[in-house]
Amino acid sequence: MQKRYGWWCSDLRRYARHRTGPARTGSRAPHHGPPKPHHGPPAPHDPTERGAAPGDRRSYGLARYTAGAVAARTGDEMSGPALLLAGLAATGSAVTASTLLAAVTVAAAAGGPLLGALLDRSARPGRLLAGALAGYAGALLVILLCLGRAPIGPTLAVAVLAGLLGPAVAGGWTSRLPGVVRADRLDRANTLDAMTFNTAGLLGPLLAGGTALFAGAGTAVVVSAALVATAVPAALHLTGPRPRTLPSASAPAKAPVPPAPAEAPSGPPPAPAREAGTGPGTPPRPSVRTELAAGFRAIAETGPLSRATASSVLSCAGQGAFLVCAPFLGAQVLGDPGHGTLLLSVVAASALAANALSARRRKPPRPETVLAASTALLAAALALMATYHPLAVVAGAVLLGAGEGPQLTALFAIRHREAPERLRAQIFTTGASLKITGFAVGAAAAGPLAAHSPPIALTAAAIVQLLAVLPLSGRGRRRDGRMGRRDRGTTPVTNTPPGRPPCSAPTTSPTPDGSRSASKETGN
Repeated sequence: MQKRYGWWCSDLRRYARHRTGPARTGSRAPHHGPPKPHHGPPAPHDPTERGAAPGDRRSYGLARYTAGAVAARTGDEMSGPALLLAGLAATGSAVTASTLLAAVTVAAAAGGPLLGALLDRSARPGRLLAGALAGYAGALLVILLCLGRAPIGPTLAVAVLAGLLGPAVAGGWTSRLPGVVRADRLDRANTLDAMTFNTAGLLGPLLAGGTALFAGAGTAVVVSAALVATAVPAALHLTGPRPRTLPSASAPAKAPVPPAPAEAPSGPPPAPAREAGTGPGTPPRPSVRTELAAGFRAIAETGPLSRATASSVLSCAGQGAFLVCAPFLGAQVLGDPGHGTLLLSVVAASALAANALSARRRKPPRPETVLAASTALLAAALALMATYHPLAVVAGAVLLGAGEGPQLTALFAIRHREAPERLRAQIFTTGASLKITGFAVGAAAAGPLAAHSPPIALTAAAIVQLLAVLPLSGRGRRRDGRMGRRDRGTTPVTNTPPGRPPCSAPTTSPTPDGSRSASKETGN
């Protein structure tokens, strides 16, 4: 036995010595002599250090994040057509089916800010996100059970509940990305995250139509709920953003500065803080309403964030108009209404390919530049489709996807860069809700116009995309006149040179104790 397995045991001992040897980031020379004593508190362990590269947990964390995002977002994209087909099959009424889908969509637009605020307040956002996904999947199954067996009122109420939990799939999931990867890998991970939306947009409708064709519309709803539920284990591992800077192990610990002596108060000692988890003198946590207002205020007052949000909402209105025109393009230009669905698949595949190419770039351009260029490309693609030539329509669909993919990536990059840590989830879910609203408004406005003349509707959509470029041409300042974070530098103005008029923004000046006299910027 020893002769047979001796070579395996020797390899195992050699591997154990290799794993427990000197750190890979330092020298591999053996250390002689007794270990040096370490004085002071132990250095905090940073899981984001470049230690053992093989078997790094972050690689598995990003893979788990991406797999969960693909599953949840594919199920979400599949649920809309599946519910529409199931409602039509169970009730025989197109009005009931469309009302069911509209209830889910409107509730998703309204529930994003509230879900984001709850995620920001939660000490374990992964559990809350997993609960929202499980509730969303369960609500889809309840809707299926209610169709044809219960009145339409309770069914619509369940649809509204499902819509309120829907933003967890999009903005809620993306807001957890900084807790998965290091800051220097966030750009590439952000591109991969945007590719999950393109993959879901490509696979979701195809799976819904294929499953409904071969197994029935009800089975399509079950499959969509199962895909969303598959992402629950991955959501449990999603945490908050990692700290930006960590103390070095070699840096000496700073001694605490003793407070200045003060006279003892004559009255009774102050009562301890009533809030659990807060020390004396810590203000109580603001209410949900206050944090909701803070999230909207952060979007409105942070220059790059407000401009990117306004541009994305207008651009989504143009995309909603194109969605309405797709069946007309398939019927009148390509010869069959079903070919309009193929155009949507071409757009999704082109967006996926564009993001795959951009992920290979080592140094991506500024996200503001990408956002403006991609939105202008969307306007050119829609104008090309308005010519109503078959080759122009197909080429326009390819260009449309080539613009949509990098546009979403750039929008996520701006949100990750500008969103305050305490409002990150709310910024993402609110932005997603605003985009859903813009998409619905554009689709509703383009419906009568497309019924009258699809080329005119496509031209109007191209004009809306051009209008979406205008907010991106603004300067990098907030509405109150101060520079936005990471716009053109973050150093505040501390004094005014002689001979120049003072700035409209309040200047900050150091006080004797080292603090600043003016208040900090909102969202930093």
